[in-house]
Formats: sequence, structure tokens, C-alpha cells
Amino acid sequence: LQAAGAAGGPAMSEPGPEAAEAPPGLYHERQRLELCAVHALNNVLQRPCFSQEAADDICKRLAPDARLNPHRSLLGTGNYDVNVIMAALQSLELAAVWWDKRRPLEQLVLGQIVGFILNVPSNVSLGFVSLPVRRKHWLAVRQLCGTYYNLDSKLKAPAPIGGEDELR
Repeated sequence: LQAAGAAGGPAMSEPGPEAAEAPPGLYHERQRLELCAVHALNNVLQRPCFSQEAADDICKRLAPDARLNPHRSLLGTGNYDVNVIMAALQSLELAAVWWDKRRPLEQLVLGQIVGFILNVPSNVSLGFVSLPVRRKHWLAVRQLCGTYYNLDSKLKAPAPIGGEDELR
């Protein structure tokens, strides 16, 4: 995620009630429904920029004539695709830059990167019961004061990754 024509990233905001366990100054939303894309956007941007309603509006703009919108779940509980994330970032004059995992991580210019939004396999659970099913899940990684944090909305609090060497 890079600023489009702007240096640096968005200003940090005070954490909301869902970020009570986070380190001071680090915003962290917790998982609700299938809204991991919305949480990943807000967590990487470090403020509550997007809601389920905003993501649904983006879906409607991306497929205005579709009866069944291909950019979200049929049940209307989220599960947004990468097109929604990219459109949301573009609305803030930010750009998602695809990274092919076959490229060496040393090529990343971390000083130009606001944060990372990753799509990773994740176990599905109902309450405390883990199901034998894996789905894709969006999560954010962001740096604060020289330390990178895993801001996965399924975590109770951000998990420190470390510095640049540990991130790579």
C-alpha cells in the first residue's frame, strides 16, 4: 500500500474502544461477521475510514447491474474481494501495489510503503469450535515507532513482528 503522489501515510488517530488492548497509539479493530477486508483497511490506515455500508456501496458501484454481487458474500455479511479493497484505497488517493511472492523481499522499499494488506488462509470457526475448513482472510501489517505489527482482526491485540529484518 503506497501513497499515490503523496509522501508518508495517514495520520495516526487515538485508538477506539475495540483497540483497548493495543499498544498506545496503535489502532486495532477486532473481527466481526466476515468484515476482515474492512478491518484490514481500517487497521492499516490506523483509523476507522470504512464501514460495512461503505464497502457495500463500493460493491454496488463495481457491479451496478448485478443481481448477485460478485464482490461480496451472498449473505451480505462481508467477505469482500480485492477489488473492493483497491477501490476503497483509491478513494483515499492510495494505491495497492501487487507483490508477487516469487520476488525477493529485499526489493521492497519499506520507506515508501504505508502498510501491508495480506490475503492468507485461515481456519473457520463457529464460536469456540474450529471447523475443518479453510478460507481466505484479509489482515493488515503496519509499522509504528520502528516496530511492525500484525494487525489481524482475529487477534485480541496487535502482535509485534519486529523490525525490518524480522518483517522480511
